[in-house]
Amino acid sequence: MSELQVSVESSDGLERRLRVQVPAARIEDEVSLRLRKVGRNARIKGFRPGKAPPKVIRQRYGEQVRQEVLQDVLQSSYAEAVNREQLRPVGAPQIQPERIEEGQDLAYVATIEVYPEVSLAPLDQLTVRRPVAAVTDADVDAMLDKLREQRASFEPVERKAADGDQVRVDFEGRIDGEPLEGGQGEDVPIRLGAGQMLPDFEKNLRGLSAGDEKTFKLKFPKDYHAADLAGRKAEFTVRVREVGEQRLPELDADFVKGFGIDSGELAELRADIRRNMEREVQSRQSAELKRQVMDGLLAANPVPVPESLVRQEAASLQQDAMRQLGIQDPAQAPALESFRDAAEKRVRLGILVGTVVAEEQLEVDRDRVRAKVEEICAPYDQPEEIARMYFQNPQLLAQVENAVLEEQVVERLLDKATITDEQCSFDELMER
Repeated sequence: MSELQVSVESSDGLERRLRVQVPAARIEDEVSLRLRKVGRNARIKGFRPGKAPPKVIRQRYGEQVRQEVLQDVLQSSYAEAVNREQLRPVGAPQIQPERIEEGQDLAYVATIEVYPEVSLAPLDQLTVRRPVAAVTDADVDAMLDKLREQRASFEPVERKAADGDQVRVDFEGRIDGEPLEGGQGEDVPIRLGAGQMLPDFEKNLRGLSAGDEKTFKLKFPKDYHAADLAGRKAEFTVRVREVGEQRLPELDADFVKGFGIDSGELAELRADIRRNMEREVQSRQSAELKRQVMDGLLAANPVPVPESLVRQEAASLQQDAMRQLGIQDPAQAPALESFRDAAEKRVRLGILVGTVVAEEQLEVDRDRVRAKVEEICAPYDQPEEIARMYFQNPQLLAQVENAVLEEQVVERLLDKATITDEQCSFDELMER
């Protein structure tokens, strides 16, 4: 029998076991063919170049050529088997040879994970609540107040510290009587009520005046970002250098000019603030619509996901977290399992988005890709050079193309979804 024999066994979840049998004749024919090619140029002592007998060629090169053929046949027969069974494997297979003896059929088992077969729920059943917010004069006033607070000064006062004050302190932290690494500071400005420090730390600063010293105990939260301190008790000693009361700047021409408004006109600054806030409303609204429609897609299509992709995505999220936290020692990295849920969601969403692209026959919009690249490169000193780098680098360009295609998917889903407007305030939208 000269035909490839293939059988597929389903295991747990998306795992499949392909049993493949390759006829011995196919292997031996390929070995003979390659040995003849080798023999044409082989230099063997006692024979003229290319004139050694086939038997000598086989004795000298047979085993090496056979191993090369086996490797090639494993790859080609695996690809043929996957294609014949119409499987979509995830990653490389795990190959377990069962029979590789010369003169016998090659037999092996290839264990793989496959992508799930997805039948999307009707997209027109998706429902979305679109937040609609108008920027009011009161919203602009509140933003102006925030800008004034950002540029506020603090004047020393001879009274007890309260919320809103800035307290300048020296402090020392200890655990079990030993200095706490990174738990010391000199002349550190702390704005009471701003959440800059742990709540218990700030609580113990309220009511203190310049020159006061206080020692107190506190317990780090169980979810504290530094794992070695989470849930532990510490003792701090603080010395207050100064209590400062906030002084807001006047809404005068100097204040306005500080924001690039050369005229110094407050009305012009207000108009600029309103435009920025309206852009923020559009951005938040788009982000909220995307979140809802993607969550709806996930909820309507609870497909299984390949475990290998989940592990790979979890590892990627862990690496991102290490970079953000400045962790270089893998032993200090957050537990891989803590990223599993987010990784599984990302993988499932990626599969569903890919299915939408296929079923809706979406193709990436080249004009939007170019516009996106130009937008990314605009802040650089030489945007044309950076843009050229993007278009010449397949990996960078693929990232932009994927982002644009995802935008197109969201737009298609929203076109099909039922959208209900929901009125809300600017602050309510920003808090979502």
